[in-house]
Amino acid sequence: MRRGITATALVATLALAATACGSDEETGEGKSSGELSGTVTWWDTSTVGSEDKVFKKIAEGFEKEHPKVDVKYVNVPFGEAQNKFKNAAQSGSGAPDVIRSEVAWTPEFADLGYLAPLDGTAALKDQDDFLEQAAASTKYKDKTYAVPQVIDSMGIFYNKKIFADAGVEVPKTIAELKTVSEKIKKKTGKTGLYLRGDDAYWFLSFLYGEGGDLVDAKSKTVTVDKPEGVKAFETVKDLVDSGAAKTDATDGWENMQSSFKDGKVAMMINGPWAVADTLTGKEFTDKANLGIAPVPAGSAAQGAPQGGHNLAVYAGSKNLDASYAFVDYMTSVQSQAQTAGELNLLPTRTSAYAKQEAVDSEIVQFFKPVVETAVERPWIPETGSLFAPLVTEYTKVLTGQTTPEKAASATGDSYRKLLKGWK
Repeated sequence: MRRGITATALVATLALAATACGSDEETGEGKSSGELSGTVTWWDTSTVGSEDKVFKKIAEGFEKEHPKVDVKYVNVPFGEAQNKFKNAAQSGSGAPDVIRSEVAWTPEFADLGYLAPLDGTAALKDQDDFLEQAAASTKYKDKTYAVPQVIDSMGIFYNKKIFADAGVEVPKTIAELKTVSEKIKKKTGKTGLYLRGDDAYWFLSFLYGEGGDLVDAKSKTVTVDKPEGVKAFETVKDLVDSGAAKTDATDGWENMQSSFKDGKVAMMINGPWAVADTLTGKEFTDKANLGIAPVPAGSAAQGAPQGGHNLAVYAGSKNLDASYAFVDYMTSVQSQAQTAGELNLLPTRTSAYAKQEAVDSEIVQFFKPVVETAVERPWIPETGSLFAPLVTEYTKVLTGQTTPEKAASATGDSYRKLLKGWK
C-alpha cells in the first residue's frame, strides 16, 4: 500500500521464502530442555534502505538472547506481502513463522484461519500497556491474533525553505492548500503538493475530511458512494486540475519521495514511516528544514487514517514457542523505544512513550496526538480488500479517465459485490 516494489528485493524474497520454516526434526517444537531453539522465519515488510536495517538489527538482538534460535530475516516488498502470505499459507508451503502484517490484513488472515491465536501465549504480555486503538486491529471474534508493533497516521510534510522563499504559512484547510500552492508556484516556480495517485490510502484523509467513510460496519452499509464520497473525489481532482498538486498513476512512492527530497515540490502527505527516507534527501541535509503539520481539513473535518503494523504468528508454524517469544521481543518496550529513537516510528505501548528515545523524537511527539484522533478503519476481514477497487477509481479520477460521480458509484458497486448482503 505504501511502498514501491523493487525487483532485487522480490527475487531475494522468492529465494528465501522457499526455505523451510520452523525447527528441525531434532528440536521438534523449538525447545530442548526448556531452551528455545530452531529457526524462526520472519517476513518484514518495512522500507528497504532505512527501516529494514533497524528491524534486522533488533532481530539479531533476539538471537543473542536465544543463541540456539536462528532468525531468518526476509524483507518482503509491502505491495506483495498480503497475497504472498495468503498463497503460501493456503498451499501449506513457504509461509513464514512470523509476518509483519498491516493492520487491515490481520482480521482477514485470522478469518482465513492462517494465524495462531495468541491469548495466553508468551507473545502477548502486559496487554493493558497497549494503546486501545492499536490493540483494536489485533482482535477477531473475541480472540487476539497479533501484537501491535507500530501505530501511525498521516500529516503534511513541507519544505520550510520553500515556504520561507514563497512567504507562505502551513495550510490548515484544503482551500488554504490551493492558495498556498498558487503562491509557491508564482514565487518559486515549484509545484505545491505531490499527491500520490497510485495508492488509495492517500485518498482516505480527503474522504474523512468530507465526513465520509468507506463503509459503516455496524449497519453493514456501503458509504463510499454517498455525497461525501463524491465530494472527496471532486476535491482531489480539483487539486490536480488546478495545478495545486501533481500526481502519477504509477511508481507513486518513488516519484513522491524523490520529488519532495529533491525540492521539486513543496509538500507531500505522508506518515512517520517516511521520515527516515525523507531525511536522506538533499533538501534535508539540515534536518530542521523538514516541517510536519496536520493534514489540511476538508469541508467537514480534519481526518487522517489510523495505520500501523502488527506481528502475527502463522498457525502452521513448526516452531510456535520460539515464534511467540520473538513476537514478544520485537514488540517489547525497549524494542519500541529503539525504533522510536532511530526511525521516529510510534510505539504501541503506553510505557514506551516515557522512554528517552521517544521523548527526544520530535516526530513521535508530533504524531502521538494525531494518532489519538485518527480515524479507524473497520476491522472486518474484507477491509484489506476494499482498497483494490478504490485505487482503480481514484487513479482514474486523478488522470481524467472518469468523473467523481462515476468513480464513487463504481467503487460502491464493487464493495457490494465483495460484501455480500450489505446495503
